[in-house]
Amino acid sequence: MTSLFSPDVQQTLDLIGIFVFALSGGLLAVRKNMDIFGICVLAEATALGGGVMRDLLIGATPPAAFSNLGYFLTPLAAGVVVFFLHPEVERINRLVQILDALGLGLFCVTGTVKAHDYGLGSVASVALGMLTAAGGGVVRDLLAMEPPSLLRWDREIYAVPALVGSTLVAVLIAAGHLTTLTASSAALLAFVLRVCALRYGWRAPRAWHRNGSRTSEE
Repeated sequence: MTSLFSPDVQQTLDLIGIFVFALSGGLLAVRKNMDIFGICVLAEATALGGGVMRDLLIGATPPAAFSNLGYFLTPLAAGVVVFFLHPEVERINRLVQILDALGLGLFCVTGTVKAHDYGLGSVASVALGMLTAAGGGVVRDLLAMEPPSLLRWDREIYAVPALVGSTLVAVLIAAGHLTTLTASSAALLAFVLRVCALRYGWRAPRAWHRNGSRTSEE
């Protein structure tokens, strides 16, 4: 398998991203008035859902989330932190969103690379890179009976930065120029796009009626 970073560095980055994703899942569970079990379930689903779906689709079984104990326990730790300290975590939610953007950038890159290593073409690898980065959030929202955030027009773009980062990785692979530096640049691009979306309220365009009005109410 293509190794962009040393195993220790890769695992550390993965665990940081997983922990931050899990915090966002735990916070949604608190807002939904769930108990500690629900908080931990949403933390696990948010942190690991995208990677598990990717691994199942490419045949990398058992998924890394279940073969690496650290990957499974880290979201539980985040869930416990949210359970006891959710007012404090909520107060630093902006920082959590920034760190979440870092995780988004990292996972769209590693997801695309892993899919390619398992023999998928460029288009499929890009799709699974985006799934790795954003799929957990979809699982989280569905479990919480919420419309998936990345499909809502009133939320800042989330999947689009992951799609851009994954696409750049696929282009780099096809051109034979994928290195640690270029992969990091792709992750940085996705991160910057997501942070700018948060800062400036960027949203994807919606369809228009022929008379120039939006297809749904504001």
